[in-house]
Amino acid sequence: MIIDSHQHFWDRSDTRFDNAWQDGQGLQKICRSFLPGDLQPCIQTAGVDATVFVQTQHNLEENRWALSLAKQHDFIAGIVGWVDLTSPACGDQLAEFRGQPKFVGIRHVVQDEPDEDFIIREDVFRGLAELERQKLPFDLLFYERHLKHAATVASHFPNLPLVINHLAKPNIKQGSFEEWKKQLQAAAEHENVFCKLSGMVTEADWQDWRVEQLRPYAETAIECFGPERLMYGSDWPVCNLAADYSEVFAAARQLIASLSQHEQAMILGETARRFYQLPTVQGSA
Repeated sequence: MIIDSHQHFWDRSDTRFDNAWQDGQGLQKICRSFLPGDLQPCIQTAGVDATVFVQTQHNLEENRWALSLAKQHDFIAGIVGWVDLTSPACGDQLAEFRGQPKFVGIRHVVQDEPDEDFIIREDVFRGLAELERQKLPFDLLFYERHLKHAATVASHFPNLPLVINHLAKPNIKQGSFEEWKKQLQAAAEHENVFCKLSGMVTEADWQDWRVEQLRPYAETAIECFGPERLMYGSDWPVCNLAADYSEVFAAARQLIASLSQHEQAMILGETARRFYQLPTVQGSA
């Protein structure tokens, strides 16, 4: 079973949601609606069986919308949604969604917070404590500068499954490496921290990336986390800025080709299934 642990949908015509970030310079390729009907042929061609939707909005309505899509499309195996971690109502917000089998995790767009230390604030920690109590995984959307906080969060919440999105977005285009590697290693020392092998093509040169430029970052992630804590993600449709779905999936296969079949199977599906405790996956057919 091959599982894409990280993809998005958005509907530009839905006035409930703020998609203004897609209007930024150079983002024309993703400045339109992307829905399950757009993704399904991509994953069928690649041989991917199921996906995990990951939030883009700080809006409870997106949870409801994504869950409705998951009910209509069996290949959507899980929904990583959002609740307000800083709110006293965080537990009540979770209660609405927690009983739905496909609601499998929470994410907050930490990378866009003006406060670089947002994730270690006391009010956020109260929300993370609620996630830990309910055994609901949390996706860490960090830039490299936030990665130093991963070990702190992991040590405070040893029973909270955490997964670093997109390797914490190292600046592959500029060759940023040593400090990123140091912080990734520190995060990986905590057994409750996992990592997504995703988002690399958009941190490289969009017009001129090559698999060999990605390899040192992928190999570092494999070395730090091992296949049992590493999972493939496409970051579709954001990946379209640099590569289409088939190119991203092919790059991932190349980057793990030297591993055993068992290890590849972990990265390409089993780790995500276990981390998110995904319900029975029906597949894309």
